[in-house]
Amino acid sequence: MPHASRVTVHLKRMSGSCSSHTHKHTHTRSHSLTATHTHTLTHTLLTAGLVSRLVSRAASRLAGCVNGAQMEDFLSSCRRAVQANADDRPGFHVVLGNEACDVDSMVSALAYAYFLSKTVGGDMLALPLLNIRQSELVLRSDNVFLLRQSGVSTDLLLFRDQLDLRALQRAGRLRLTLVDHNVLPSADSDLEGAVVEVIDHHFLEREPSSSCPVTVETVGSCATLVTERIVQKAPEILDQQLAQLLYATILLDCVNMAPAAGKVTPKDSQCAAQLEQRFPGLPPRGALFQSLQNAKFDVSGLSTEQMLLKDMKSVSGELKLAVSVIYITLEEFLQRSELEAELSSFCQRLGLDLLIAMTISFSDSKEPFRQLAVYSHSALYRQEVSQHLEQACNPALNLCPISSPHPHITAYHQGNTLASRKKLLPIVKDFLRERSGDCCRGNQEEAGLEEDSQVPPTPMNSLVEGCPLDAGPPSISALALEEKISKMADREEEGGGAH
Repeated sequence: MPHASRVTVHLKRMSGSCSSHTHKHTHTRSHSLTATHTHTLTHTLLTAGLVSRLVSRAASRLAGCVNGAQMEDFLSSCRRAVQANADDRPGFHVVLGNEACDVDSMVSALAYAYFLSKTVGGDMLALPLLNIRQSELVLRSDNVFLLRQSGVSTDLLLFRDQLDLRALQRAGRLRLTLVDHNVLPSADSDLEGAVVEVIDHHFLEREPSSSCPVTVETVGSCATLVTERIVQKAPEILDQQLAQLLYATILLDCVNMAPAAGKVTPKDSQCAAQLEQRFPGLPPRGALFQSLQNAKFDVSGLSTEQMLLKDMKSVSGELKLAVSVIYITLEEFLQRSELEAELSSFCQRLGLDLLIAMTISFSDSKEPFRQLAVYSHSALYRQEVSQHLEQACNPALNLCPISSPHPHITAYHQGNTLASRKKLLPIVKDFLRERSGDCCRGNQEEAGLEEDSQVPPTPMNSLVEGCPLDAGPPSISALALEEKISKMADREEEGGGAH
């Protein structure tokens, strides 16, 4: 197809995704390009330069509308403002996701901060802040993949270690909007006075306040609530790039909108359909979901330390213990060279007395199976926690010892494949309470237990809570995966347990 005709087609396709002013301008340019193309059929030599200039202009305008120059400009302005951060500036309205900084938290922060920048007046600059250190982004392979696929440079992002929120609050220069969580962790409780709004889809733990509007709905993805707000209040700011970020996040959190997974709600479906209708050029659902899943489970190139940090939670009592979900089979993990030395160094650096590694994989017959390993240099600690896990009954893990090539690692097959880390952590907390002689059943702080915030916590919207599927891209089809999830959910309901 000649250049002028091709650009005309693209401009017509994009006419519905820009503002009404852009639509009129695009329509005019489209007719102009068509006329130019007709003219070139008889006056090629005379008009070649004009066509070239028109094509260049149209391509540039398309880049602004499709490739998200608006978002790039917004993020660039945020970085410049943070780098300047002069004391005489009014301050920042920070949109902050949860500490897991999964895809939902990241995209919700980016999209809602952009929305505020376009719709809210005042001197305070709205900016998105990723609630992790910059060095930790590499551990979130699905985040990085989606940003690259959507044309967002990771160099433009702002991270928690790049902006001193406490200094801003002390100076009266901070407002906080929380997305994808509704309460600040204990480590950030001193920032509570700066919270002015909450948008979340988890269980409401926040005390009501007239000074802080709260939007909490149990939908599959927080990005659904952000999409709804944008569509209702400022649909003109949506472009192809922002739509793809939101759409991909909804698909990932809602397991490709599969009812059998138990995540998707009518509002999720409605928002996804609205984005599809307005932006027909979005990638197909199945392909986009599978590519995100493949990226999520890709641990190629990660060191042992990075693999452990990728999906880890820790709790502290008399001892400090961490539970990591690893994205390769236990056999592969145990065969890593210098594993014991790396685990020893890792535990020393984080001050851990015990480390538990969990995995879930699928057999050749596509049946799920779990394995678990306990590491500690102390034979006493390792024996005590292993015995507690073996004897656990709420739920029973049904552990069967298997051989380990390492003297400081105890390995198991886990018969109860439904017992994810979400269910293992209460067992671990019970162990710490019993060991310290405190068997109370109150909250973990009252029981002398604290969750460590030094390491990234588990993403809240994983495909299976706390249970990655396998090393690298899953080898089963999306349909087979949905069937597995459905069977697991059915078995869990029959057994009386629920996530």
